[in-house]
Amino acid sequence: MRIAVVGSGIAGLASAWLLSRKHEVTLFEASDYLGGHTHTHEVEQDGRRYRIDSGFIVHNPAHYPLLTRMFAQLGVASQPTTMSFSVHSEASGLEYNAATLDTLFCQRRNLLSPRFLGMVRDLARFYREAPALLLQRDDMTTLGDYLDQHRYGAAFRDEHLIPMASALWSSPATQILKFPARYLVQFMANHQMLQLGDRPQWRVVQGGSSSYVAALRAHWPVHERLNCPVFSIRRHHDGVEVDSAAGSERFEQIVLACPSDQALALLADANEREQSILGAMTYQANDTVLHTDASVLPRRRKAWAAWNAWLPRDPQAPCTVSYCMNLLQGIDSPEPFVVSLNRTDAIDPDKVLARMRYQHPVYTQAAVNAQTRKAEIQGWRRTWFAGAYWGWGFHEDGMRSAVEVAAALGVHWPLGGGPLEPLEMHKQELAA
Repeated sequence: MRIAVVGSGIAGLASAWLLSRKHEVTLFEASDYLGGHTHTHEVEQDGRRYRIDSGFIVHNPAHYPLLTRMFAQLGVASQPTTMSFSVHSEASGLEYNAATLDTLFCQRRNLLSPRFLGMVRDLARFYREAPALLLQRDDMTTLGDYLDQHRYGAAFRDEHLIPMASALWSSPATQILKFPARYLVQFMANHQMLQLGDRPQWRVVQGGSSSYVAALRAHWPVHERLNCPVFSIRRHHDGVEVDSAAGSERFEQIVLACPSDQALALLADANEREQSILGAMTYQANDTVLHTDASVLPRRRKAWAAWNAWLPRDPQAPCTVSYCMNLLQGIDSPEPFVVSLNRTDAIDPDKVLARMRYQHPVYTQAAVNAQTRKAEIQGWRRTWFAGAYWGWGFHEDGMRSAVEVAAALGVHWPLGGGPLEPLEMHKQELAA
């Protein structure tokens, strides 16, 4: 079959890679590079060249089994990294790095601070009590209501849990409080985050994450269409008409591997179910800057972590997090390489290396409910939807959705003992 894939994030890349084993695949990408959030920048500093990531960074074999399997098949090498997390509060001046006891109490006065010690106690209590939510499948309680009902302190809420979740999902604090509590806890449980020790070893791709994109391109017969935005899609009984910068073409099937709102906008003949399901999933735009301005990191060097959350005075302000890429990618350089979300105005313009604007899914109860209705639109009128938005918004979720679509179109990628059918995969994902 002739199949069009629209979008070259992980869902589009994996869809094209798998489907091209049996079908003729054309991959449409509006940008000038393949990868979407897999974005590696070539940087020169003091005569040395570096490859710095600004989107997808980390994975681990335990919780990214499909991605890890693909890397193994492609011969993509990875290396261990740290997932340390720090917080700096603009209002109070609080700083801590949760990596060790020494860095946790890098401000020694916190050893005697009732508020800070209460935060640590609440953290241990949350890890102990929150898993009970997983036994209540229909629980619709928001995270804000759950924390209030169980009398968690403001310090734990505002200076640990919310910044951590904001950093993970690139969402403002007010939005995180509306997040379904059970959904958040399910993610944390699946990633072994509800425990103080014995956490999985996280890894980064050697040479930058786009190394896997290069490996994919070396192993596929896909027709690549870079700088080729799709303008509209119309379905017919005998095929799909794609109108793009390359003109109008006919395909037998189409995989929309772009964000759900973009997919809906492209469908010239979307039905009510597609509008209802895809329209329930919204996105948060995040200004992202790759730079060398260390002033956005915590004041104390001991507080520097892989992920550094900065808490603005205004709780309505966007999520602000800076990733220290030297720690994450194991880079030794004269100046730190930093990727900051939503702190553009605080960064010295002379130290800016690249500017991006990434879209991230916003998880509301409506979005979570829409996820459970995927089967209502998947494959209807020769149209398939792949994207990380069907899961928690991470690389493995995009990979899983691509594997599911490929299986439905006759390309089975064995998982453990054998192929997993698409609907069965979705049931297992929801039941996990």
